[in-house]
Amino acid sequence: QVELVESGGGLVQAGGSLRLSCAASELTVSNYAMGWYRQAPGKERELVAGLSSAGGSTYYKDSVKGRFTISRDSAKNTVYLQMINLKLEDTAAYYCAATPFYQIATMPQSYTYWGQGTQVTVSS
Repeated sequence: QVELVESGGGLVQAGGSLRLSCAASELTVSNYAMGWYRQAPGKERELVAGLSSAGGSTYYKDSVKGRFTISRDSAKNTVYLQMINLKLEDTAAYYCAATPFYQIATMPQSYTYWGQGTQVTVSS
């Protein structure tokens, strides 16, 4: 049974950093395009970062460019989201997702597998 497990969320002050991890089981992350989504209360789920299955392409939401970095460790079968200079508006539940497509998918319905989410709260 495929499982994606996120970790690394927490409470951080504005300007701080966090690294989210997404550990996969029964799924090889290098064979999937991976995405990190977030959802704040009352808002739609949005893609903040994506990584193609070959790792040659990345996508970042404009508001996180230069602050977030998505990466993959094939040996650990884990995908990461490094977040620096966090802002209040980054507060949300963050979800890892996997799609068998080669390219990064922007629509959430394109993703087959989802993690349970990890909460990131940025305080002033």
